[in-house]
Amino acid sequence: MMFPGTTRAIWLLTLAVPVFAGESAVLSSGLRLHVDRHEEAGDLVRLYRGQSVTVLPKSFVTDFEPDLAPPAPLAPPAAAEQPEAPAAKPPKAPEAPDPRTLVREAAARAGLPPNFVESVAKTESGFDPAAVSPKGAIGVMQLMPATAKALGADANDPQQNIDAGARLLRELLLKYNGDVVKALAAYNAGEPAVDHYQGVPPYPETQHYVNTVVNTYLKSNSQ
Repeated sequence: MMFPGTTRAIWLLTLAVPVFAGESAVLSSGLRLHVDRHEEAGDLVRLYRGQSVTVLPKSFVTDFEPDLAPPAPLAPPAAAEQPEAPAAKPPKAPEAPDPRTLVREAAARAGLPPNFVESVAKTESGFDPAAVSPKGAIGVMQLMPATAKALGADANDPQQNIDAGARLLRELLLKYNGDVVKALAAYNAGEPAVDHYQGVPPYPETQHYVNTVVNTYLKSNSQ
């Protein structure tokens, strides 16, 4: 699932599986993107990952850290503000919550950039609460029933599904020291596969998934 054209100059060439040696680009949003190396050219910076190159404005990248440098911890989740009690109104039929709104609220509770969680939700299900994959993954965040149960959530409830998915993304980012690529690969293929291969496993589905989410997130930030 791709976003429309952006207003800033970003050229995304064909992506391949990243190799895990090099450095991490720290994006202005606070997330980290593992790359093999980078080059600067005027107001642009080229990020090399495997056989692919992503070209971004320099303003999108705040720093580059070598792999051996200790990664900066993620910020703790922001405390949710309690809304004021609404005035009494006549009872009416409840409206189905907007999935995009639920995603942004869940991202805020998890302390993650909303555009990042939205990119995962868009890639997973197109924000469809009724989506069910051939493997049995459910809802907007495509959670397996066992995964949702482990997170204390009902996968069939849109709000619980989205909240659990955002919490899982945060846990994976913390486990992999903010490495977006590893966290996304684990979300798709499972932590054992990522730990076994020390990075993105050689599964075409997972490789395509990681690249799609990363590209969608970068494009959403350029608009």
